[in-house]
Amino acid sequence: MRITPIRVVNFDGEMLGVIETSEAQTIATENGLDLVEVAPNERPPVCRIMDYG
Repeated sequence: MRITPIRVVNFDGEMLGVIETSEAQTIATENGLDLVEVAPNERPPVCRIMDYG
């Protein structure tokens, strides 16, 4: 994902707010999850930390 910052929702549905993409990716990786863009047309785009499979 190249756009930064992004609005992030964590795996529990809690809004983490607008953070840098690299920070969101680190949070996802530390929890064994993925960072998935769920609303690309929003500004900033909305991503969710989840198990994508």
